[in-house]
Amino acid sequence: MIEAKNISKNFGETRVLDDVSFVFEKGKTNLIIGQSGSGKTVLMKCLVGLLEPDEGAVIYDDRDFWRMGTDERRELQQEIGMLFQGGALFDSMTVEHNVMFPLNMFTKMSFAEKIDRVNFCLERVNLEGKSKLMPSELSGGMIKRVAIARAISMNPKYLFCDEPNSGLDPITAGVIDELIKEITEEFHTTTVVNTHDMNSVLMIGENIAFINKGKIWWNGNRHQILQTDNEVLNDFIFATELTRRLKR
Repeated sequence: MIEAKNISKNFGETRVLDDVSFVFEKGKTNLIIGQSGSGKTVLMKCLVGLLEPDEGAVIYDDRDFWRMGTDERRELQQEIGMLFQGGALFDSMTVEHNVMFPLNMFTKMSFAEKIDRVNFCLERVNLEGKSKLMPSELSGGMIKRVAIARAISMNPKYLFCDEPNSGLDPITAGVIDELIKEITEEFHTTTVVNTHDMNSVLMIGENIAFINKGKIWWNGNRHQILQTDNEVLNDFIFATELTRRLKR
């Protein structure tokens, strides 16, 4: 479980997050949704340690992230897997070495142990036999799956996914959504997904925070979201769905 407690963040005179509190539940897909500029990306960066809040706390299973020393914080960050927008693979490395990168950085595993772990992760994302390919030889969906394999290589307790379906067609996006949901359930991770994709919301949204103007305006699950009387959220849902249909 991760708890954001009264998080506020300013950039100059602009308050981007304003007293945000939310519990991201273990074993569930927790979604942060909102339009561009709403504060959802800033919130995720505060959660993973890329930005320090001006006020408030980030609690990882009773551990206060921003009150830890540098070494303790670094140890906790090794329990975090991150799927970056676009995949962020190293172009000069094979699939195998991309997935192995965190293992080389943070573990003392033998090479044979690393290979076993890499192969397990690639099999889990249905990419067995692709370990020697370069990123330039992969489709967009395969790049995201390699990035997921890398994100789970350290067997993380916490998995963060930043716009995992960005740039993907609807069918491939659905495959990625289902994979994230399966991994969350299988490994009982606390998974946090930053997205504006309503298909993702309706497929995997077990615990949703809707952010608007730096505040939580609504929270619930994928079944409740279509029945809400929150006008701002309804406007967001309608605009997002209309944009998706026009792009078809």
